[in-house]
Amino acid sequence: MIATILCGIVIAILLVIAGKHVYHLFHGEPVCCKETAPTVPEKKLEGDIVATKILHIDGMTCGNCKNRVELLLDDIDGAAAKVNLHYNTAAVRMTRDVSDEELRNALDGSGYTVTSIEKK
Repeated sequence: MIATILCGIVIAILLVIAGKHVYHLFHGEPVCCKETAPTVPEKKLEGDIVATKILHIDGMTCGNCKNRVELLLDDIDGAAAKVNLHYNTAAVRMTRDVSDEELRNALDGSGYTVTSIEKK
């Protein structure tokens, strides 16, 4: 009898938590992130594109994550990123040779992890 009541309470709590997330999701509020990242204007690169690298990134779950990753990668001099949240990738166009280490370092401490990098 007590086990049934406890199970009912646990299920009710889980339903309330899930309901809050669905409510926020449908009202355009961030669900996974505590704050809203600013909209990222497309970074214009000066000079010829010498390479494009595709970064596979773990940890992105929403539009705010996409914006944060683009901002972090766009901070690299000579690089501009475009994130595809559906595939968890970022295409980084470069006007200079940007090392894989520099790309990984741009996301260090952000909660996002570069799992692999391929040259396009």
